Amino acid sequence: MDRRVLFGLLLFLCLFRMQGQEGKSNFSVGFNYGFGSEFNNRNYTFTNHFYKAQLCYRLKETRNFQYEILVQPEVNFGAHQLLNFYFVKPEEPDYIEKRARYVQLKDVHEYVLNIGFLIRKPISERFSFYLLASIGPMITDTETERMSEGFAFADVLAVGFSAKVQRFQFDIRPCVRHVSNAGLGSSNAGYNTKNIEFGVSCSL
Repeated sequence: MDRRVLFGLLLFLCLFRMQGQEGKSNFSVGFNYGFGSEFNNRNYTFTNHFYKAQLCYRLKETRNFQYEILVQPEVNFGAHQLLNFYFVKPEEPDYIEKRARYVQLKDVHEYVLNIGFLIRKPISERFSFYLLASIGPMITDTETERMSEGFAFADVLAVGFSAKVQRFQFDIRPCVRHVSNAGLGSSNAGYNTKNIEFGVSCSL
């Protein structure tokens, strides 16, 4: 009786291990850190740093490419300042008060849920590069001359390079980011930033 139980337990563990190994090829979880700033302009400054959790699922793999989807909850910490107070037009109500308020340096917190699609090109067993595009809803907690407080969207386009070490993958990912509210708020000029991300993920 004990042998049967032991055999059954060993069989179950073997099957579980096989299924777990199959799962490794499709799912991974990770963490990214990034920072950046606005494209040079005379109207405003915007610097930021951010943290992302990452869940990745490999949809398909062909001879030359891999296709993946990503879900990335993000917290973004920004610092914004209006440089050109003429950006606030005299036609706006209380424009003098707004100019005085908006030229002050402000902390901006953004809470984002990025949903992305990635196309990866392996260049060896260990190294690969990829293109990534994502869009996601977000909440911003600070009103500025460029964007209203509340609901908005974040769009990201990135080029990345990956190196695999056993179950771990290390990424470097330059990207451009656009944030706006699609006209849902009274101000919708948005921000355009150039960023770089560093990340590590682990296959499940």
